[in-house]
Amino acid sequence: MRDIAAKYFKEGYSCSESIVQAAIDKGYTPKEFLCAATPFSGGMGVRCLCGSVAGSQIVIGSLYGKNDNSDGMKARKIAKEFNENFAKKYKVNCCKILSSGFEFHSKERKAHCLNIIIDAADILEKVIENAKIEVPSK
Repeated sequence: MRDIAAKYFKEGYSCSESIVQAAIDKGYTPKEFLCAATPFSGGMGVRCLCGSVAGSQIVIGSLYGKNDNSDGMKARKIAKEFNENFAKKYKVNCCKILSSGFEFHSKERKAHCLNIIIDAADILEKVIENAKIEVPSK
C-alpha cells in the first residue's frame, strides 16, 4: 500500500485521500469511500487529526465497522491497534504538531507528510493482515 499511497499523494491527492485510494486499489474499500476521505485532508481543514490517520480509520471502519453482522467491536480494536502503532513512531496524531516547523504549502512539509503517509499505509496494511489471522478469543 505504501507505494500506491505515495503515488497518489505525489499526484495531488490529499493525505487522507491517498490512504483511502490505495485501499480502494488493494480491494479493501469500495471506491465510493474516496469522497468520504476528502474532508479529513489537512487535519479536517483546521490541522487537527492527521489525514493519514483519519483515512486509515475510514478504511478500518469500512472493513470491520458496525453492520448487520458486526457490532463494530473488531473495528474499535483494530483502530486502537493502528493508533498505538502510529504513536510508537510519531507520539501524536495531530497534523498541526506533526507538521510544526514547516510552512503549510511548502515542498518540505509535503515531503515530510509523504513519509507519514507511507508509514500510515504500512501500519494500516499490517493491522489489516493481523486482523485476518486473528485467533478468536474463547
